[in-house]
Amino acid sequence: MPEITAAVVAEPNAPFELKTVTLDDPRADEILVRIKGVGICHTDLVAQAGYFTAELPAVFGHEGAGVVQAVGPEVTKVSVGDRVALSFTYCGKCACCSRGELAYCKDMTPLNSSGKRADGSKTMGDVSGSFFGQSSFASHALTSEKNVVKVPDGVPLEVAGILGCGVQTGAGAVLRSLDLRPESSLVVFGVGAVGLAAVMAAKLRGLATVIAVEVHESRRALALELGASHAIDPTAEDSTRKIREICPDGVDAILDTTGLPIVVNTVPDILAKRGQFGFVGIPPVSDIDLKLPGPLMAAMRNGWTFRGIIEGDSDVDGFLAELMDEYLKGNFPFDRMVTRYPFDKINEAIADQHDGRCLKPVLIP
Repeated sequence: MPEITAAVVAEPNAPFELKTVTLDDPRADEILVRIKGVGICHTDLVAQAGYFTAELPAVFGHEGAGVVQAVGPEVTKVSVGDRVALSFTYCGKCACCSRGELAYCKDMTPLNSSGKRADGSKTMGDVSGSFFGQSSFASHALTSEKNVVKVPDGVPLEVAGILGCGVQTGAGAVLRSLDLRPESSLVVFGVGAVGLAAVMAAKLRGLATVIAVEVHESRRALALELGASHAIDPTAEDSTRKIREICPDGVDAILDTTGLPIVVNTVPDILAKRGQFGFVGIPPVSDIDLKLPGPLMAAMRNGWTFRGIIEGDSDVDGFLAELMDEYLKGNFPFDRMVTRYPFDKINEAIADQHDGRCLKPVLIP
């Protein structure tokens, strides 16, 4: 059993502390990965606050990438020395998994947020691990064939892990969940990593009207560079009025990454007939009652579709390979949103992200 360094959360809202923990040796179907880089996602911070089912102390992190160090005898997908990115896990047996709808696996919650393997065992002794099948806020992670994808040469390994959650969520929302046509118009509320991935995907799909609504000036500027046609500061102007000026008949699609009720409540005022509202953001506290927008009669008369989106409806292997291929072609520069931090600066990285000093922090163990 190797001793590894991991960022441990001892109790709800406690800071991450680097500690030495003991990690199990790989079982027959498991893979040991030496982590070379791991993104910080908002979901990790919700887990840090104690809103997931994993018992604390726990190790989180679910956007890891690294090099395979060891494999169990049943593993055939990867070999020692392979470069891999890690993503979420799933059962592979339920109705949704059988249809390729892996993010809607019936066991999505226990498999990804319980802090345990599927059989109820832990990988780190008394510390909860297996977060999204990896717990990659660590020097090493145990994972499985389901949630690893090979990273081709030319894709920077230390940042490839962010494809496994935030980036595939935003890109998949446009390319898969909403499946927008080139003539569609799109508003993205919040252009952090998820929103910017959606903007880049919209450019890939050929959308001409892509409106980014974001409070941070640097993020608005980057959104315009990466494919947005317009950028709105909601603190400086009425975003609803401005969107209606750009699209008088309303927009064909809205993607909300914020989960803010004030944002959701604007949807009926800007969504066109037959429009789609996709949402990936939820409030990090349980006492906010987030309701779908507008009365049902208005939704029916306008033919609106409201769509919750998990992981961009990704099938992991195929979609991540597609995004990496587009990166290599120069069409999907997801690494432009990244700021690298040493692993021991994890709390500083989180603070910088919260205050808008960086967009997507990636820790380098």
